[in-house]
Parts: sequence; C-alpha cells; structure tokens
Amino acid sequence: MKHPHRRTNAIWLALLAATALTTWLGERAGAQGLGAGAAVVVMALSAGKGCLIVLDYMELRHAPALWRRLLLGWLAAVVLLVLAATLWPQ
Repeated sequence: MKHPHRRTNAIWLALLAATALTTWLGERAGAQGLGAGAAVVVMALSAGKGCLIVLDYMELRHAPALWRRLLLGWLAAVVLLVLAATLWPQ
C-alpha cells in the first residue's frame, strides 16, 4: 500500500530546508556583504518554494493548464521584479 502523505511530507521537509538555507544565507550576506550572488540564490530558492506550494499544496499540478500558467507566471513576474529592484544600481 502506498503512503498518500509521503510526497507531502517530503515537500514539507524540502520547504523547511530551503527556508533554513534562505534565512542562513540572508543573515550571512547581510553580515559579510555578499551582495548580488546571495540575492540571486535567495530568490531562486524562493521561486522553487513558490512552485512547490502552487503545484502541490494548492494542488494545481493536475489542474487546467491556464491556472498553472497564471499562478506560475505571476510568481515568475514577482521574483523577477524583486530581483531587478535588488540588483538595480543605486
């Protein structure tokens, strides 16, 4: 018999690990001035976490393609705008 919650638990653990890594990297980048590289990694982790949430927790993995495209497109737009604002020369 398959365990129905195995995938959900694995995704939850991945989200926890990504959150811990993002927090650690954010604190380290702020203290040591790591700058643009850290920002890109943090935003990539955030985008990955967002995809997991949209596809699995919101259960859009098997939803009509339009809904997946709308939500994942919105996520991509937000991530790119935040990254552009972060990396824009001041």
